[in-house]
Amino acid sequence: MPKKRAVSLAASPLVEARNSAIHGRGVYAIAPIKKGTRVLEYLGERISHGEADSRYEKKGDDDGHTFLFIASNRTVIDAGVDGNDARFINHSCAPNCETVIENSRVFIDAIRNIKPGEELGYDYQLTWESTDDPAELALYACRCGAKKCRGTMLDKEPTDKREVDKKKAKKKAKKR
Repeated sequence: MPKKRAVSLAASPLVEARNSAIHGRGVYAIAPIKKGTRVLEYLGERISHGEADSRYEKKGDDDGHTFLFIASNRTVIDAGVDGNDARFINHSCAPNCETVIENSRVFIDAIRNIKPGEELGYDYQLTWESTDDPAELALYACRCGAKKCRGTMLDKEPTDKREVDKKKAKKKAKKR
């Protein structure tokens, strides 16, 4: 498959944002979208992780809603400032899109054919740790309605468990 060029896709003639049955606003196909199509770029103000933390630490504990996307270990995109419709793409446990990060830019690509009228969605895979407060984690309940919905927008495993698994794998590899 040829590599996609990283052109800016601030808007797309293939989609529009409107009210969603999943949550708030959503992004819907208004024309057929073929698998492999780069649909939109996730745009907004590019800030540091520290700035993102300070901006949103003031939000209420009962509000897990932001438009932040980690683009690299140095950059977070805050689509709440100068963002485009990509910020309205909802989470789905049966996604038709995926995010692709290239050079600290975030793109939304179709992973299957999408019909007009269909809502776009990708798996948010939000990071969490096993020590996080269960009440806070409950804020990230999923409403996608997929047949195999896992009930959360959180990643399947906490980051601290993945780190432990990596250390075990390294030890096992050294023993060989």
